[in-house]
Amino acid sequence: MQIPLGSINQKITTDPAAYIREVNDNYLRQLELIAADISAHREERPIILLSGPSGSGKTTSALMLEKILDTQGVETHTLSLDNYFCPLTDTEKVLFSEGKLDLESPSRIDGDFLSRQLAAIYHCEPVVLPVYDFRESVRTFPGQILHRKPGELVILEGIHSLNPEVIDFPDRNTAKIYVSVRTRISQDGTLLHPSKIRLMRRLMRDLLFRMRSFHDTLRMYQSVEMGENKYIMPYKHRSTYDVDTFMAYEICAYRDFLLEPLRNLRQEPLVQDVIAFLEHAAALDKELIPPDSLVCEFIGNGQFNS
Repeated sequence: MQIPLGSINQKITTDPAAYIREVNDNYLRQLELIAADISAHREERPIILLSGPSGSGKTTSALMLEKILDTQGVETHTLSLDNYFCPLTDTEKVLFSEGKLDLESPSRIDGDFLSRQLAAIYHCEPVVLPVYDFRESVRTFPGQILHRKPGELVILEGIHSLNPEVIDFPDRNTAKIYVSVRTRISQDGTLLHPSKIRLMRRLMRDLLFRMRSFHDTLRMYQSVEMGENKYIMPYKHRSTYDVDTFMAYEICAYRDFLLEPLRNLRQEPLVQDVIAFLEHAAALDKELIPPDSLVCEFIGNGQFNS
């Protein structure tokens, strides 16, 4: 699917609030249809595995889905795959400091421990949930207990959630969701690849919430993309449901934040097409974006930000 940038600009300049509502409502309807089907099969498929590449909106999509199901009377819990990272050894910490550790690899996940916890959750046994401290590279157990009751659902979101080598759990007992940007923006016969929308999202999020410069994000881009092609894309065919997380107004929301800094990096081939599209995008006041928007995962002030 593709959408002309001119069409987006027209709606942004005519009635931005109405357009934002329209786009948000369309995305919500995607999730509501999925939620209805998941709810109908919740007894046999109580575990929901949600995956997607970096910048796809996994966290917000999972939490929005949880809210929809909760509202329908189906108690739902969301877990992050990040909390099942293997603690780094002293040798791995050195490699990490030198940029030589593949953090995208599924081997970074403690699959045995995760699979044991999922089995216990499925059988309605209480489990003490882990929290991974990325600053110290250790797994902690602050005391949160999950005790799923019959009929309740658990969403596990993370980049490796659809990888059977990471999660050893029966397919028949899971629903699988793959989320990513699918729509392309067109401008004067040129298409902006969906991966560049995800790059814009990462640039925003990395600087605002991870204190990572644009230069650092771009430097890591190739390894992140290689990891996605190697570890994530091969398993997207396993999904029960596919979700396009593209939000048509988001390029306009990012424009004023990204354009000038990226112009200073114009020599970077990765951002030349991004700059060209941002230069033609209408500006959008981010204050018009409500806190329940998926875009808030990348610009902040969202109700679903974790």
